Amino acid sequence: MSAQDQIKETVTSNDVVLFMKGTKEMPQCGFSSRVAGVLNFMGVDYSDVNVLADDAVRQGIKDFSDWPTIPQLYVKGEFVGGCDIITEMTLSGELDTLFEESGVVFNKEAADQIRQHNT
Repeated sequence: MSAQDQIKETVTSNDVVLFMKGTKEMPQCGFSSRVAGVLNFMGVDYSDVNVLADDAVRQGIKDFSDWPTIPQLYVKGEFVGGCDIITEMTLSGELDTLFEESGVVFNKEAADQIRQHNT
């Protein structure tokens, strides 16, 4: 299976996927840590893909999304964004709306706490 096929299979068979450096339990860069931290704190059930484990996936995800950086978040097969976009969406409440509209379970109180501590 090619990296592109593997990526497509991953994003279509999981509701929420984070392509990141490291794992959700042990992120290997600050940007990946920030996004994983938000998802973990909000109680989102998501799959993590460690791009450091496979160079073909590391480059492949950039080609797949036409986005040059990692991490990359996908919800219901759609690319949402990287660290800056996810941070902005979290603080504005847009991420809550996306999760609600997509049927993704998350802890709304935790999301509200993130916003309260960052105002």
